[in-house]
Amino acid sequence: MSGALISATFDDPNLVSCGGLAPTMALAQRAGLADLVSSTLTLKAEGGVNAHLKVPALVAGMVTGADSIDDMDVLRHGGMGRLFTGARAPSTLGTFLRTFTFGHVRQLDAVASRFLIALAKNAPLLPGADQGVYLDIDDTIKATHGYAKQGAGYGYSGVKGLNALLAIVSTPLSAPVVAATRLRRGGTNSARGAARIVADALVTTKACGGNGLVTVRADSAYYGHDVIAAARRGGARFSITARMNHTVLKAISSIEESDWVPIHYPNAIWDEDEQRLVSDAEVAEVPFTAFTSRRKADHISARLIVRRVRRLNPRSVPDGQGELFPDYRHHGVFTDSPLTMLQAEKTHRAHAIVEQVIADLKSGALAHLPSGQIRSQRCVAGAGCDRVQPHPRGRNHRLGLPRQSHHRDHPPAADRGPGPPRPLSPTAGHPPTQGLALARQLGRPVQRGLRATDPSNDLTTQPQQAPPRTQVEEPDRPAAPSRPQQRRPDRSALTQPRILHRWIEVQASLPSSRCPD
Repeated sequence: MSGALISATFDDPNLVSCGGLAPTMALAQRAGLADLVSSTLTLKAEGGVNAHLKVPALVAGMVTGADSIDDMDVLRHGGMGRLFTGARAPSTLGTFLRTFTFGHVRQLDAVASRFLIALAKNAPLLPGADQGVYLDIDDTIKATHGYAKQGAGYGYSGVKGLNALLAIVSTPLSAPVVAATRLRRGGTNSARGAARIVADALVTTKACGGNGLVTVRADSAYYGHDVIAAARRGGARFSITARMNHTVLKAISSIEESDWVPIHYPNAIWDEDEQRLVSDAEVAEVPFTAFTSRRKADHISARLIVRRVRRLNPRSVPDGQGELFPDYRHHGVFTDSPLTMLQAEKTHRAHAIVEQVIADLKSGALAHLPSGQIRSQRCVAGAGCDRVQPHPRGRNHRLGLPRQSHHRDHPPAADRGPGPPRPLSPTAGHPPTQGLALARQLGRPVQRGLRATDPSNDLTTQPQQAPPRTQVEEPDRPAAPSRPQQRRPDRSALTQPRILHRWIEVQASLPSSRCPD
């Protein structure tokens, strides 16, 4: 028997494949997920009813490992119907996601933050918050495929996709927790909207119990006044990688050689530039004032902690060639942390935890983001995944049907359906025609290189001549002597014979009254 005829079905009414889903959804019910959806989400479009059942169903599917709308069928297998009520079909959940607008997406963000606060009250979500809480900001590019993806573009990584901005909350004793998300266009700047998400995530963090020292960590893409000012307004410290501009380089060059402190990493870190493991470095710090190009009230003074790593013999240098003087690569961190220099540098390196969270999301709930509507994608980033393409008749008419490009030679979209049948109009008769005269011979053979006919001999219109200019005398300048009007030579005598001989004899094929001999 061929493999195409074999299929596996899980239909035992007494078994379930994910028994841990029952206590998980019981905790979600205790935290009031369904009540938050009912009181916050205002979906009135067709397909948006029973949101208090569909949003928990999407969350349950994500917990079980579903990464597409088709995988939501895992909620209806075996004995799942005896554990949970109100499970919906995958197609119903896909239609529900496509009814969201941008305002509804923001309402869903509010549901997520309030649910996280309620969840922290029912479970030890952030243990060790008294030792310090860290808020990590970073973004990633989720690759998409096809031509019908709203918002897809090429970002900093050169990959066509959508840009996801994440805010991660963690403590030294807890696992990282996603506090806020934003799904943006693929070609957007990384720092766009980062100040807003920092402000929102700080409010959520403090409501979850992070009332101690909160530090916002980010890389050099978020080295800007807006992000740092938002962290300060929220009552948090900041630790952000400094961009190597001329002011930062000038501050690094002012560090004395005796100020560098050697450090050793217990766990060697991988250096992308050198393509090797780095375990030894040197650290120093210097006072620094950032954003001096702005007005004086926007200047921010803090510490610039610099780590430098010795450059080894690069691959471009021939073997055996020594160095004249040591060369280093520098990595600056702009921070106002109250920790010591070595502790602050070590704490900032722990920002790499956000990369593990991004990897988990890409291999889990965000494995598929193929919906054509970016509003659905934003809902998917927080509540589910959607594989079903929206019907072309249901899209916004201003966005048009998907095409390969706007070139006129490309074929129309494959999903353009035929129009309704219409009765054909009667065929019109042939237009009336008259007899045509056929050329029999040329009176004179056409020669190449003939001179152009003078415009004055045009048989249709005469060229318009510009009116004579009237000379105006200036009071302080004598009038110029008048010039005798020069007569242009008449060349009609030279060209007229050629015009008279360029004629065609026509065979009389019409009645004699119209074409006399």
